[in-house]
Amino acid sequence: MSIPLKNIISAIDAKSYGTLGDVIIDHVSIDSRSSHNSHNTLFFALIGPNNDAHSYIKELIDNGVQYFVASYIPLGLEDKATFILVENTLAALQKFAVYYRGLFHFPVIGLTGSNGKTIVKEWLNFLLSPDYNIIRSPKSFNSQVGVPLSIIAINEKHNLGIFEAGISTINEMEKLEPMVQPTVGVLTNIGSSHDEGFENTNQKIKEKLLLFKNASILIYKKDTRVDSLLPKNSSTFNWSFDDPSAHVFVYKTETLNKKTILHYQYKDATFHIEIPFEDHASIENAISSLLVLLYFNYNNAVIQSRMSLLYPVEMRLKVKNGINNCSLIDDSYSSDFQSLKIALDFLESQNKFQKKTLILSDILQSGLTNEELYSRVAKLVVSNEISRIIGIGETITAFKNKFTNCFTYRSTSDFINDFENLDFSNETILVKGARSFEFEEIVAILEEKKHETVLEINLNALSYNLNFFKSKLKSDVKIMVMVKAFGYGNGGLEIASLLEHHQVDYLGVAFADEGISLKNGGIHLPIMVLNPESTSFSSIIQYQLEPEIYNLKGLHGFLKIAEHKKLKQFPIHIKVDTGMHRLGFEQNDIDELILTLKGNDTVQVKSILSHMATSDDPTHYDFALSQIHLFDTLSSKIMTELHINPIRHILNTSGISNFPEAQFNMVRLGIGIYGVSNDVEEQKHLENVGTLKSIISQIRTIPAGDSVGYGRRFMAEKETKIATIPIGYADGISRAWGNGVGYVTIKNHRAKIVGSVCMDMLMVDVSTIVCSEGDDVIIFGESPTVSEMAQQLKTIPYEVLTSISQRVKRVFYR
Repeated sequence: MSIPLKNIISAIDAKSYGTLGDVIIDHVSIDSRSSHNSHNTLFFALIGPNNDAHSYIKELIDNGVQYFVASYIPLGLEDKATFILVENTLAALQKFAVYYRGLFHFPVIGLTGSNGKTIVKEWLNFLLSPDYNIIRSPKSFNSQVGVPLSIIAINEKHNLGIFEAGISTINEMEKLEPMVQPTVGVLTNIGSSHDEGFENTNQKIKEKLLLFKNASILIYKKDTRVDSLLPKNSSTFNWSFDDPSAHVFVYKTETLNKKTILHYQYKDATFHIEIPFEDHASIENAISSLLVLLYFNYNNAVIQSRMSLLYPVEMRLKVKNGINNCSLIDDSYSSDFQSLKIALDFLESQNKFQKKTLILSDILQSGLTNEELYSRVAKLVVSNEISRIIGIGETITAFKNKFTNCFTYRSTSDFINDFENLDFSNETILVKGARSFEFEEIVAILEEKKHETVLEINLNALSYNLNFFKSKLKSDVKIMVMVKAFGYGNGGLEIASLLEHHQVDYLGVAFADEGISLKNGGIHLPIMVLNPESTSFSSIIQYQLEPEIYNLKGLHGFLKIAEHKKLKQFPIHIKVDTGMHRLGFEQNDIDELILTLKGNDTVQVKSILSHMATSDDPTHYDFALSQIHLFDTLSSKIMTELHINPIRHILNTSGISNFPEAQFNMVRLGIGIYGVSNDVEEQKHLENVGTLKSIISQIRTIPAGDSVGYGRRFMAEKETKIATIPIGYADGISRAWGNGVGYVTIKNHRAKIVGSVCMDMLMVDVSTIVCSEGDDVIIFGESPTVSEMAQQLKTIPYEVLTSISQRVKRVFYR
């Protein structure tokens, strides 16, 4: 990108304040944390329901960014940068994308639908890339923000675009269509996704069809609903399983050994192709791809050859535990310049180790000359402070001199053969490769070997939930996030890294060992230890943790060690008991507390806090108010007597929502960030963070009268198909969840747990489910939810989450 700033101002109908000159913009950003932000970046300060990017402008100016599209100029920054003022910054970003799209004139395939958009897009990229320089939406960038970001990645070397557009309600597609301007439209499956945003299915279809109002052709599955809503004289190219009048009639499908042969009729001739899938969704997505190839006039031999090589699409970055204490980021199925930038930004957010290694294949479909491409890649590598590059492929080998500390191999097999001579330890490794390089083999070597049960952590959902609760706070209120108990069972260090990336103010842990582990992992945020043992005081000081002090004995003990070490103003946090009666200075201790601290400069009271006992229970509303009042009284007395102005905080997750008037200076966000709320209405607004998954180890059919498991607690009343799942009470599944109480989800169907939950296994009834050994099993996530399990087990979601044992591998993804 190289666009005069004056042209952009004109395109988005804005007014500028500050120096313009002949500025050329070469990068557009909406992420204040991106390492790609520089002097020639134009930053759009988006305002979302839970976040306002204007609050990051000062920091961006300090880091060298000078040009901002904003809705207002933050106080005190009027003469610090150039501001381009608009009423709505998202609308301005979209206007710029429309303008930028108009600079290019080549075919564009636009996709929308309820399901299959991203898969068809990735398959079309694979099928067409031998013949075109393709620009496509990275990952699932199909939203009101994702689409413009995809469009502005176009450059002059591209000659085909493939972009997806997703909507959740009315009046959204009319904003996306001018940005995409598809010449070829593809409508994928219409399902129930986002039904709540439309009056009925017809309205949803009608809205989606707006993407194609100026397209030359629409490719879709023949459907009476779609046909009735198409404008008259629409140019269409459709297919069907059961209507011979369709342009492409798929009259027969044969499935064998996880492959499907499609027999179809087209232009009065019959053909067949083989695809490496047998599920219905993949078959439909493959047929959509087939029609695009037919429309582009590919012959059957090329179609057969390329479609037989289709592959499962991995649509997310995954963070895994690697060998030798490494952190492994798996993005082994795509390699283009735009997705490399996204992956490197993700690497930056996972700031676990100082040492960072990038394993990178040749980059395909950049639309740039190799000289320009690898010069740009080298700049990315430098800006992201990559310690070592391992390049794999003929082209990157030829350009290795562009990089510092770069080792190259001509093929993946060459790398694997030399693996024993390479050292990987205590570092973050990003594996980024084109599909043809089969980097999954590299990931398999680098991944720590554990059993087949995993807890998948959705980092996007965690970020969303954080922003949801931040939106409830006053602008000057700080936030502490609790990452105790291994991040409520979700994984402490990885989540702490993300929270540091989001610039929360504090982290909270229960014990010093948890805080030490985070500090050793490279976390720089201040960490409060809520339950410090006196034997850990020296370690707390050594690792710069901040102890909660809750009684006079602890205070005197810490002061003694601090004075011995000649400390000055070491941060401590004073906890007062306002009714929880667990930990904290009682009201009659306050005078002695003040007397002990008065004139003592060894420590500094960083905050005063208390803990609410009933913030989630409306029946004890008056008691909760009495706690807040007492906290205000006691903390105010301490502040007045000691002449200090520390942070004050009493609210936990439920308190944030139920007692907004008591935010004081900071709140403590706990289980809410992990997607769990005690409030039914609030739960609807949170996203699920953790999904516990396993697989089917074995399936057997038992006759009526046979039993399953220890103690014969399940007796089959009829012939029953039983699946064994490799997860048990040693992994954290309560034995009370067995014997017909609980269930798992297989192929979107519930399977009741039969018999007792064993130490390492449980068994389920799959008599009515079509499934195979090796199929995925959801233990908890969307169904059943953690809250549903807790209710059945007569416990709380905290216990369910924190019970998941450390031997269950955590996989983090976006």
